[in-house]
Amino acid sequence: MIKDTNLTIKVKNMDSSITFYQSIGFTLKNRWGDHYAQVLAPGMVIGLHPGGDGTGSPNISIGFSMDNVEETKNALADLSISITERNEEGGQFLHFSDPDGISLYFIKPKW
Repeated sequence: MIKDTNLTIKVKNMDSSITFYQSIGFTLKNRWGDHYAQVLAPGMVIGLHPGGDGTGSPNISIGFSMDNVEETKNALADLSISITERNEEGGQFLHFSDPDGISLYFIKPKW
């Protein structure tokens, strides 16, 4: 019944959002001008839609697994992306935000 799934994020600036997501390893799949774009992450499609005026839900967080914490931390630093590190029972986290303030994180799970 379900063929694909995507998550759509409302963004303020299509160009800067696409550039940001490409900088952390996503691939641009499709773009329809400034109306809509799709970027691919392993196992996930994220839709970028204009209209991010800061009034959307702050209760969204997108996580990506990683194998090497130091390598990922260094890659984010090279991109001048500020991170907050957290280590807990479930794993080691690197929290950061996209250009529109969407919460993102990398996790090296302990399971």
